Amino acid sequence: MAERKLFLGGRLKRLRRDLGLTQTRMAQDLGLSPSYLNHLERNQRPVTAQVLLRLAETYDLDLRAFSGDTDAAAAADLNEAMADPMFHDLAIPRHEITDLAENAPATAEAVVRLYRALADSRRRHTLEGRAHDESGEAILSPTDWVRDYIQAHRNHFPDLDSAGEGIAAQLAIPAHALEAAASQRLEQALDIQVRVMPHDVMGDWVRRYDPHRRRLLLSETLGGTSRVFAVLYQLALNEGADVLGPLVETAAPPDLPTRRLLKVSLTNYLAAAVLMPYAPFHKAAEDFAYDIDLLKARFGASFEQVAHRLTTLARPGTRGTPFFLMRVDSAGNVSKRFASGAFPFSRFGGACPRWNLHACFQTPGRLLTQVIETMEGERFFTMARTVRRPVGPYADTVDSDLALGLGCELKHAAKLVYAKGQDLSAGPSVQVGPACRLCERPACRERAAPPASRTLTIEEWTKSVSPFPFSTHG
Repeated sequence: MAERKLFLGGRLKRLRRDLGLTQTRMAQDLGLSPSYLNHLERNQRPVTAQVLLRLAETYDLDLRAFSGDTDAAAAADLNEAMADPMFHDLAIPRHEITDLAENAPATAEAVVRLYRALADSRRRHTLEGRAHDESGEAILSPTDWVRDYIQAHRNHFPDLDSAGEGIAAQLAIPAHALEAAASQRLEQALDIQVRVMPHDVMGDWVRRYDPHRRRLLLSETLGGTSRVFAVLYQLALNEGADVLGPLVETAAPPDLPTRRLLKVSLTNYLAAAVLMPYAPFHKAAEDFAYDIDLLKARFGASFEQVAHRLTTLARPGTRGTPFFLMRVDSAGNVSKRFASGAFPFSRFGGACPRWNLHACFQTPGRLLTQVIETMEGERFFTMARTVRRPVGPYADTVDSDLALGLGCELKHAAKLVYAKGQDLSAGPSVQVGPACRLCERPACRERAAPPASRTLTIEEWTKSVSPFPFSTHG
């Protein structure tokens, strides 16, 4: 069988620009002529195995990520944007979208950013009667901006991982004694006292720092793992300032609320890196076949904390299984969405109702597994279960469960304890799609909206299993 030729010009050009290199400088680094590198970037020559190895050695690349299907997410985002009704008359074929994502990734990203700004402007115009700021520029909400920034980094921040390992090494305490050790360090090194306060004193706050009295106040309603994380958050905020500050400055958030939300998100990352230091956590995850219950016991963390940390394992040389994670409430609202690898659902919408993430609410606390398959034929192994919000007054705990979904491409599933004994090669799978308005899967009983790219074929004398039958020919 002939070896498949790799034309990776768009990715090579994007890498060079991300590194701030000229063609001449990169050619020198790789031992190539500038003209040959130019041919590679213009897809006039395939990238050879020798060039790939030089790239990996010179720039510490993960070859699987660079030469694999890394443009799938970009193509999915672009496909979602092109499904907007304003483009319906153009009938843009899928292969053109894929070509744009592969050969002009920066242009594809620009189109997605424009669409994201348009979607946010529409939403704000509907909710608030305004779509632009004083300069006339479309507004992106702080949550969307921070979520996009973190996803652009695949939820992996090596500087924070290194800082977390350093702080954890200084504490040098087993997981069961971490809260006491971190509290002691706050008091002795930073003159910050930790106090657990009654709920009626804390009111709506579960954690609050009093800078005048230098006291960290924690609500008695916090569970054990949440209390440990709250103490580590304060420690990370203070001792990680030299790392957090430059990261926030480099990101250049557009306004103060976005800047503060980004800093909170990165501080949470650093706190998790102290609680679950990269190297020992990665080793334990591999040794335990990603058994989340065993990882919880080893590191004194909650199910959600461990699941979230699993999406950050992308250190070159010691990469973990590339997971995606989504958290929803019983109404389907998405409150968390992270991915270190491929993500099979809509970036701007929710999850497909056929994914058993939504069935978790019927079986609280029980972990459900499922193999799902996208319209493109990609298959994923997923785990899902409910998690609890922090304890509070009875009136606030009614319907307080959230559903957490964790998954990876099926090719990685053999490493997971949850897939043992399952037929991963030929076993059944559930066909899913992105948000309903983007999904073109016909005859879906769970469809909540017609696809934007298709024409409805509703007739008064027939009834389909789907409430929105449509033409499969456009």
